[in-house]
Amino acid sequence: DIVLIDGSPIPPKAIPVYLALNKPVGITCTAAKDVKGNIIEFMDFSERIFPVGRLDKASEGLILLTNDGAIVNKIMRYEHGHEKEYLVKVDKPFDDDFILGMSSGVEILGVTTKPCTVERISDCEFRIILTQGLNRQIRRMCKVFGYKVERLERKRIMNLSVEGLSSG
Repeated sequence: DIVLIDGSPIPPKAIPVYLALNKPVGITCTAAKDVKGNIIEFMDFSERIFPVGRLDKASEGLILLTNDGAIVNKIMRYEHGHEKEYLVKVDKPFDDDFILGMSSGVEILGVTTKPCTVERISDCEFRIILTQGLNRQIRRMCKVFGYKVERLERKRIMNLSVEGLSSG
């Protein structure tokens, strides 16, 4: 069938596009054209797409892009409990109290973060799995304990991994 509105056919629904990008440091996760180095300009994709969630400019790793607005809330809303896994390097060695404090919940932005999984990788590196995504959450959590994040890489969103994707 062809459906018309005021004599004009309804345009066909766009074919859904789902992209996984291993975002390099320096790219800003915004669709705003006036922001230099924005992710849309970087991708230079043939169709209109937008990022699902954000990674700050200084962070790298997995970011999803799509033209499907309905999927954004399904993936990113913390109520759904979807895991996001990060590898983090801080500016100095940390102890077990840091791991316990980070995993128990930290007061930032006027709220306490949800408990999360934190696992030591080395003296200055850890893996963290979050189910929420507050603005600059990991960086703010580390700052509460007196640490500065030197490197932050998102490795996974749910079952989607950055493994095998070259930077950019």
